[in-house]
Amino acid sequence: MATLLLAAVVFGGVLLVIVIWFVSMYNDLVALRNMVKNAWAQIDVQLKRRHDLIPNLVETVKGYATHEKETLENVTRARAAAVSAEGVGAQSQAEQTLSGALGRLMLVVEAYPDLKANQNFLALQEELTSTENKVGFARQAYNDSVMRFNTKIQTVPANIVAGAFNFTAEEFFEVQEEAVREAPKVSFS
Repeated sequence: MATLLLAAVVFGGVLLVIVIWFVSMYNDLVALRNMVKNAWAQIDVQLKRRHDLIPNLVETVKGYATHEKETLENVTRARAAAVSAEGVGAQSQAEQTLSGALGRLMLVVEAYPDLKANQNFLALQEELTSTENKVGFARQAYNDSVMRFNTKIQTVPANIVAGAFNFTAEEFFEVQEEAVREAPKVSFS
C-alpha cells in the first residue's frame, strides 16, 4: 500500500512538473510573439511618420522643380503603395520602392541650389533623415524579435508546444534588391 502511495505521489509530481513546464513554455512563446507584434508596431509608427513627411517634401520641391513632374509623381505613387501595403513582405517591398523614389527625388534636388538652401526644405530633409534612422533601428529591433521567436519555435522542446498551438515562423523585414544592400560609392574626383 505504501509503495502504491509512493508511486502515485511520484507520478503526480512528474505530471505536475510536465504541466508547469508546458505552461511555462507556452507563456514564453506568447511573450515572444507579442514582442514581435510590438516591434512591428514600432516600425509602423516610424513608417507612418515617414509617409506623413513625404507630401510636405514633395510640395516644397514642386515649387522649385516644376518640370520634374514624373519624379514627383513616382514619389507620390510609391508613398501611396507603401501606405496601403499589408504584411511584412508587401510592406518591405513597398518601402524599398519608396526609398528608391526618394533617392531619385534627392538627385533632382541637387540641380536646384535655391531649393537646397530653402529652410523649409532643409528642415524637412533633416526630419526625413532622422525618421529614416529611426525606421532602420525599428527594423533591426523587429528582426531581432523575429529571430528570437523563430529560434524558440524551431528548437526542441519548445517546438512541441509551438506545433501543438500553431505558432508559426514570422517573416523578417528584409531588403530584397541587391542595389539597395550595397553601400553608396563616394567619389571626390
